[in-house]
Parts: sequence; C-alpha cells; structure tokens
Amino acid sequence: MDLQPLAGFAPAPTTARMSNHGSAMCKVAVTTGQDVYAKPGAMVAYEGFLQYEPISQSFRSALGDWASGERTPLMNWTGDGTLYLADFGADILILQLDDESLSVNGSHLLALDATLQCKVEKVRGPALLAGTGLYNVTVSGSGWVAVTSRGVPVVLDCAEAQTCVDPDALVAWTTGLQVKARSTFKVGALIGRGSGEAMQLGFSGAGFVVVQPSEDTSDRLKIRG
Repeated sequence: MDLQPLAGFAPAPTTARMSNHGSAMCKVAVTTGQDVYAKPGAMVAYEGFLQYEPISQSFRSALGDWASGERTPLMNWTGDGTLYLADFGADILILQLDDESLSVNGSHLLALDATLQCKVEKVRGPALLAGTGLYNVTVSGSGWVAVTSRGVPVVLDCAEAQTCVDPDALVAWTTGLQVKARSTFKVGALIGRGSGEAMQLGFSGAGFVVVQPSEDTSDRLKIRG
C-alpha cells in the first residue's frame, strides 16, 4: 500500500514533553526516569518500550477521596517511547507550569508529569454556593499538564477584569485567584427557560480560567463528603 497520501496524518517530530496531534490527541515523550501519570483507558497507541501500572499506594492515599473507589484515577507510565492519549474525542489543552499551581476538575485531568505535586481538595467558599459540589485536583510545581474539554476551550485572562463563569462549564483555573459567587438571577428568568445560569463564579487577579463550550456535567467527578 502506498502510504504517501497518508503522510499528512503522520505525527510531527517530537519537540516537547507533551504536544498536540490534532485537537483531540496528546503525544507524550516518555523517557527513562521521566514517568507520566495518565487517566486510565486514555492510551490509544504507543511507540517504543513502555509499560504502565497503578500509581503507588502512598500516592493513592495522598489523593484521598478521589482514589477511594475500586478504580485507580491515574496510571503510571514508564519506559522509553512515545505515548498517545485521547478521551472520547474531547479537545485537549496542554499547559506547561513554571512553579505554578492549577486547580483542575478531576474528570478533565488527562495527564501530568509524575514530578508534579497534586492533591485533592473540595471546592470551598463561593464555589459551594454555586452548587458545584466537586473535588478538584490541585497540580503544583514545574512540568506539563494535559486537560480535556468538551469542544474547543477558551482561556480567559482574569487580570484585566473580573471573569464570570458558569460552574458547569469550568475546566480549570489558576490557584490564587480571588473567587466570588455572583448572581444575575431575575424572576423573569424562570419564564420559558431554566435557571441554570443564575449563579456564576467570578474570578479576578493574576491568572486565567479554562472554560469549555458545554454545560454537560454527566461526566463530571462528583464525590460528596
């Protein structure tokens, strides 16, 4: 078979630890001593000599309630090769942290460098007033993170003005931002439509929020305390 017509679909040369192949696939360069944690079932292909196993029990314990079920929330990939990840065709946004911290909805976390620190925290304060009821994974340090979005996300800079987001569309945000509950509810909003947009989260400060073009929460991680 002549593969020349298919050359346009071949992956680009590896130039970074994590990179996109199209909008819905993440390519990870795995080398010996540089492990990566990835969502179970996210592997669609790999090249080279790679293997995976559940995260260590100590790390699993550190994740608390997020890892309390029978299924481990992350797999540890090791070896030397190229790993391809996807999540049911969702768009993938790749971020490089430089001694920074990012709060990610657990269901949107696709992969991260094993050198990064992460812990699970319940969304508190104004976010609870918005009814999110979520546990988010806070990822900190220097390294690469890949998050998923239902559709092409928008990354909004919160430094210029307060940015208000529907909690159901929120994917991730820079920790350290000021978060306030904001309501635009009016009685007339109940006439002929739902009131799902009545409560938003307002973000301000030096940082950004990642917002997906969908309010479908069917795949969101909801762990009630």
